[in-house]
Amino acid sequence: MDRLHVATLNLRNLADRWDERLPLLLADMAALQPDLIGLQEVVYPLQQDRLLGAAGAGQYRAVRGWAGRPEYGNSMLVREPLEATGIERVDLGLDRAAHRVTVVLPGGATVQFAVTHLHHLVDGAPERDRQSADLLGWLEAAPAADVMVVVGDFNASPAEPAYARMVEAGFRSAFREANGHEPEVTWPSGLRAPATDTDGQPGCLDYIWVRGRAKVQSATLAFDRPSVDDPTLYPSDHLGLAAGLEIG
Repeated sequence: MDRLHVATLNLRNLADRWDERLPLLLADMAALQPDLIGLQEVVYPLQQDRLLGAAGAGQYRAVRGWAGRPEYGNSMLVREPLEATGIERVDLGLDRAAHRVTVVLPGGATVQFAVTHLHHLVDGAPERDRQSADLLGWLEAAPAADVMVVVGDFNASPAEPAYARMVEAGFRSAFREANGHEPEVTWPSGLRAPATDTDGQPGCLDYIWVRGRAKVQSATLAFDRPSVDDPTLYPSDHLGLAAGLEIG
């Protein structure tokens, strides 16, 4: 029986007090130390993903999947001794993308791990639905695995077609499975800054999706603590998610 600790977070690129947010991100990553984490809005020249990977005791490899704009980069951090193979990427349109890897766990189980970030406009539910359909079609062509885990900022509430499409394809939301409901809010976090995005209603937009031979043992919010000195300073404008899986 293998255990796997996975997480996701939208980093909010370099906007909204990045220099102040970075220490909070590093502290929470050092404490969390997941086996796999999917990151969105990673600005590669700033090495944001690799900075997080160096925050704690674990050794991480960054696997990147570029999108159509520099501030929309996706990345995943894979903790040693796990190795990522079979790296594939798909363009989802509207400057969005997804990428996936295959990971073999110590007990021999195989995991397909994918990260994505869907269209953000408030009235963009049809576009997100199309992107999720394209994402699922691409995932169906992936090599066979015992478990598939898809993480990211879907920018879609549980009432949207994109959410329903994931469920219809056999995916389970880790947070809902562990807690009986989705988190009330993953965006906005409480971060305040001059350029803070205020479009849309607060809600659950971020997910860890699981399909296959995996039992969700736990699922929690992550990267959700404000600065002790400033209640308007959070690691990002999104809250992250983390889940503990039992695979076998």
